Amino acid sequence: MLPLASDTLIDAGAVDYLIVGLYFAVVLGIGLVARRQVSDSVDFFLSGRALPAWVTGLAFVSANLGAVEIMGMSASGAEFGLPTVHYFWVGAIPAMLFLGVVMMPFYYGSKVRSVPEFMLRRFGTGAHLVNAISFAVAQLLIAGINLYLLGTIIQAMLGWPLIVALLVAAVVVLSYITLGGLSAAIYNEVLQFFVIVASLLPLTLIGLNRVGGWSGLKDRIAEAAVANPDGPSAAEQLNSWPGNALSGFSNDILSVVGIVFGLGFVLSFGYWTTNFVEVQRAMASDSISAARRTPIIGAFPKMFVPFITIVPGMIAAVLVTEIADVKAGEQVSGGAEGTVQYNDALLYLMRDLLPNGLLGVAIAGLLAAFMAGMAANISAFNTVFSYDLWERYGVKDREDGYYLKVGRVATVGATVVAVGTAYLATNFSNIMSYLQTLFGFFNAPLFATFILGMFWKRMTPTAGWVGLVSGTLAAIAVAFLSEDAFGSLSLGVIPLGGQGAAFVAAGAAFVVDIVLSIVVSLVTKPKPASELRGLVWSETPKEDLVDADEASYPWYRRTLPLAGVALVLVTILNFAF
Repeated sequence: MLPLASDTLIDAGAVDYLIVGLYFAVVLGIGLVARRQVSDSVDFFLSGRALPAWVTGLAFVSANLGAVEIMGMSASGAEFGLPTVHYFWVGAIPAMLFLGVVMMPFYYGSKVRSVPEFMLRRFGTGAHLVNAISFAVAQLLIAGINLYLLGTIIQAMLGWPLIVALLVAAVVVLSYITLGGLSAAIYNEVLQFFVIVASLLPLTLIGLNRVGGWSGLKDRIAEAAVANPDGPSAAEQLNSWPGNALSGFSNDILSVVGIVFGLGFVLSFGYWTTNFVEVQRAMASDSISAARRTPIIGAFPKMFVPFITIVPGMIAAVLVTEIADVKAGEQVSGGAEGTVQYNDALLYLMRDLLPNGLLGVAIAGLLAAFMAGMAANISAFNTVFSYDLWERYGVKDREDGYYLKVGRVATVGATVVAVGTAYLATNFSNIMSYLQTLFGFFNAPLFATFILGMFWKRMTPTAGWVGLVSGTLAAIAVAFLSEDAFGSLSLGVIPLGGQGAAFVAAGAAFVVDIVLSIVVSLVTKPKPASELRGLVWSETPKEDLVDADEASYPWYRRTLPLAGVALVLVTILNFAF
């Protein structure tokens, strides 16, 4: 048995371990119960398309409440301050509403089993194969991030070597996904949402009380900024616009354009509207109306997540000595990897603020977040691998039970690969930089192809795969030429790093994809209009896109009124901060 380290980062007690143990037992129990509902591949991969909107809505936001939201956003909050809210109020909510209002009717109405399958129907084999492979690779990389961060929590608690912590974390996630498929993932995500909120809210409340409230936090950040003139100024950290510290642009106008176009349009719409990890939750709904409302319901809790992720990061930057020293440019030994980084902000804040018992809830919340994120990646991967790659290009026309077995084997294989990709995350001190780079490679060109093909019936199958490949290559080229988008592999030819480099890479991918898709479409043959019903806006009757009974529902169960309320709220938040 491995001995516990005497210098663990978090000093957890017996009651904390008991709480964490109970949480793991409940998670595995949900997997066992969900297994009884799995009788065929549709049950395993899409929950039988039988879940209500409130369940899929909470699962929709919880599936994204993993590494990005918890460690990545707290790290960016500690480093950049309030501009980090753009990842939510500009870089998420508008796209989530667009997905529900405009795009979910096409996904759900066409009865496709995945986003790549939609690409197959619209553009044919070439675009489908490129999308399926790129999506599968992206999920393995992002699952590795969630697994890596999950492993660092276990390492911080017990002092185990990282590889042992990774394996323990992987086994737990693997167990309930293999048992219950998507239903196990979704019901656990609903549970995990409430556990995450219960674990992070005390950090915000206790932390603000410790620094003297919001005004006290602003004063402390201003004092630290004066003492560290090489870092972001107090004004840059305490005002979300123009967000120079986050974007990396010194010019205010370029910064706003970079955030609105690079993050708010290309990266955001590319992620939320075409990423099967999120769309899969809505596809599991019991009706087209529920599918449309799924991302809109998720938008309401999503817009308030910054107050339990970014604000604790800002508090850690002034309250935790180690993080404050890192922000002042010092190299500090410690942390989850031997050297303190911004990714450790939340762990140190938990150490300094939470008593035993509440610490156990917080640890369970972090574990819940990372398991939710990884499970979402793995469940989406096994669907695309089984349906879009294995069944389409490998072994065809077998009985349904065969593909169910393939899905379970793919789950095991993806988890093993994720253990390896977890080590790639160690090259980035801020996980958000790594994630945004990946999104620029995989989601930005996909969104360009998708949105052009949905609204322009002249776009051809050849243009579909050419646009995807060229857009991805453009993003990779920008990342290599930037200062640090590829970590130590970047050449530094373009004097831009951090989030700004990711924004530019995504913008390049989008523009190159659109331009080449238009050019290629004009010299190649399009599909006949008769084959585009349910795939192109102008060729799809309105009755195919809506639920005929929705007009009789109360306003809070109708798509457009609910989306309107969410849009008003997020607009108010943008002006308030």
